[in-house]
Amino acid sequence: MPDIAILSTDRLTLRAWQDHDLPMFAELNADLEVMRHFPAPLTPTESDALAARISARMAEDGWGLWAVDARPDAPSDPAGFIGFIGLSRPRFDAHFTPAVEIGWRLARSAWGRGYATEGARRAVEFAFAEGGQSELVSMIVPANERSQAVARRLGMTRDPADDFDHPLLPAGSELRRHQLFRLRPVPQTVPVAGNVGA
Repeated sequence: MPDIAILSTDRLTLRAWQDHDLPMFAELNADLEVMRHFPAPLTPTESDALAARISARMAEDGWGLWAVDARPDAPSDPAGFIGFIGLSRPRFDAHFTPAVEIGWRLARSAWGRGYATEGARRAVEFAFAEGGQSELVSMIVPANERSQAVARRLGMTRDPADDFDHPLLPAGSELRRHQLFRLRPVPQTVPVAGNVGA
């Protein structure tokens, strides 16, 4: 089994999940505002099961939807576990799969502080430089303007022709339609050496 990568930014640590994360994760997943763009909030049992699936997939790949700890810059900043940021493989068939998705879900107390963008940028760096990925996607419902803004700050772009109906959501659901954002690594240009003595 590969070791699970640990990533750091100025204010965040992206790490493996621990048992003490579960109560805080359950609280986050029960928050109606956090779960506004998902089919329903999760019960504690459902939340624990989601964390277990995330951990199992991280153990397989060495990366995934990392648990995120915040390091406060000010007394009003949240500290400790604030949610997840990272990478996952969609488990359904669509015109863009197989793929690796970048995603995030943070407690409401952590919103508006740039944490999602900061952590996701580090996950993007890992995916392209160390994870061997050639593209990342993000699937976002049209009403989720916060996540769309994060995707754009990451440099992701959307072609409306890529938008799709999520096959795991029922027909008629207002959440079924998703926008697809894509990101590929920026090609690195190698400077051409000038003639010596020219």
